[in-house]
Amino acid sequence: MKSYRKELWFNAKQRREIINITPQVNECLSDSGVKEGLCLVNAMHITASVFINDNESGLHSDYERWLEKLAPEKPYDQYAHNGYEDNADAHLKRTVMGREVVVAITDGNLDFGPWECIFYYELDGKRDKRVLVKIIGE
Repeated sequence: MKSYRKELWFNAKQRREIINITPQVNECLSDSGVKEGLCLVNAMHITASVFINDNESGLHSDYERWLEKLAPEKPYDQYAHNGYEDNADAHLKRTVMGREVVVAITDGNLDFGPWECIFYYELDGKRDKRVLVKIIGE
């Protein structure tokens, strides 16, 4: 069995940003040489998420509005966590959006359903953060 690991680094210019990372994950898959197996993609920071959905800007705006209703960024003093940092809302949003995705690899391709893409969702940006891609298989 083959095993491949790579870190993808991001520095979002805004506090929150959704980035389609499907091309980078496909490049990792190609580099791995794995034809049948599994691909794990996970955010390595507790204020970022990796998820799968449609690459449609309206949906991305809907996420932003929906999450802001669930865990509004401000006022900062509504959260016990906020003190040194003001990112309690990002921690809560990450819990909702999830940490990782696993995608089957079939015949050397990510085995997606229609319209599926992998996204990195930065929830407390403006600094370097990473995503782990781990691929195992034959």
